[in-house]
Amino acid sequence: MRVTPQKARLVLNLIKGRRVEDALNTLVFTKKRVAATVEKLLRSALENANYLSAEKGIDVDVDTLYVKSAIANDGPRMKRIRPAPMGRAFRYVRRISHIELVLAERGHKDGEGLATVVGEESEHATTQPRKKSAATKQSHSKAKGKAAAGKNKNKTAKKKTAAK
Repeated sequence: MRVTPQKARLVLNLIKGRRVEDALNTLVFTKKRVAATVEKLLRSALENANYLSAEKGIDVDVDTLYVKSAIANDGPRMKRIRPAPMGRAFRYVRRISHIELVLAERGHKDGEGLATVVGEESEHATTQPRKKSAATKQSHSKAKGKAAAGKNKNKTAKKKTAAK
């Protein structure tokens, strides 16, 4: 989309977490130029959900859909040149944004979405950091302390022999 990501985020923040109907109404009455394009994207996502429920046999209740996430990231930048006085040229950048809308179905219990995004489970499973136990931390710090103490003894012994 030919708009800066910063301007697109202003509109996307208005519709995050809202039901699809409410989000469409918000976009219709928003005065920003970006809102019309985001509205088109949201309608397209809604049609895709209808297609999934009708053709593919996946149970999707369109009335319970909401905007799970709405993200605007940087796209490729187009660098242009504007004529300037005395034969010079000024460079400027035309920014492009990639807009990503994710719709999910609100669960009947806990208010949690029933639909899942592909790859969501794998991210959570692989990003768990390993924890060191307290015993290994202490053993590493003791080993470092002994090594540092041994170095200091060698230095003082060398100084004494050099002084004699």
